Amino acid sequence: MIPFHESAPRRPAVADPLPVAQLPGLAARIRLHAVRMVAMHGLGYLGQALSSAEGFAVLYGRYYRPGTDRLVVSPGHYVIAAFAAAAERGMLDDDELRTYGHNGSRLEAIGTERAPAVDLTCGSLGQGLSAAVGFALADRLQGRPDSRTLAVVSDGELEEGQLWEAAMFAGHHRLGALTVLLDANDSQVDGPVTEITTVEPIADKWRSFGWDARDVDGHDAAVDHAVATDRPAIVIARTSTRHGLETVGPDRVLLGSDHPYPLGEQPPGEVIRTNPGLSATEKAALLRGNARTYLGLAD
Repeated sequence: MIPFHESAPRRPAVADPLPVAQLPGLAARIRLHAVRMVAMHGLGYLGQALSSAEGFAVLYGRYYRPGTDRLVVSPGHYVIAAFAAAAERGMLDDDELRTYGHNGSRLEAIGTERAPAVDLTCGSLGQGLSAAVGFALADRLQGRPDSRTLAVVSDGELEEGQLWEAAMFAGHHRLGALTVLLDANDSQVDGPVTEITTVEPIADKWRSFGWDARDVDGHDAAVDHAVATDRPAIVIARTSTRHGLETVGPDRVLLGSDHPYPLGEQPPGEVIRTNPGLSATEKAALLRGNARTYLGLAD
């Protein structure tokens, strides 16, 4: 029987910020945790963890202070990376990661109000930034200058009008305590974001709303994400849902990346086939099902 840790603390303190040099290792461990979490029953949002591992390494490794700051994960299916990062920082037990996606677990595949180690997740895409703006404004009105609001959003969410309303409000009110990490992986359930409804030029659009915007390599955990501004800030992290899946070329599109698909017979790269941290059972679980469809390699 899998323990569900219902009595585990929700937001324990984390250690001091990690040196930047340790962030790539943290990102690698987040990916390995995610692979193991999906391997438990061969289903889960692995693509989101692969694209956002460095981002969550930076957030949990250097910036998020539970109890002082607020962390909003707007695309609820990204919590797989948040859970993995939280376990690495001592906020969750490693054993609880084994319950990801199982009935009765706090670690649901799409985060809800029961999700530990984050302050808010959203099921309907586009809503998270509105909540984050509210948190940041409340901190200002209630005299909490040391509190920061951190929000993770995805590029597919930029197709939602509500998000731009929130961005306009935050820019107008110069909510400098608000920082957004945008996982720009050019992927949504129907295909590449650039082909469904392009959201480019992303940085220029946010700047026009009064934000400080930076475009970075999202797989470089050593990139300085720090912001010191009296305006809200967004870090646009260019990423890939295939990062670490070396059998998939850089020109391939990972189909179905915004929904959980079983992995299958086609080995998804060195991250699974040759990783010494995975047992034979974990590798076998990851390689069952329909990987060719998952990886966008269907005939």
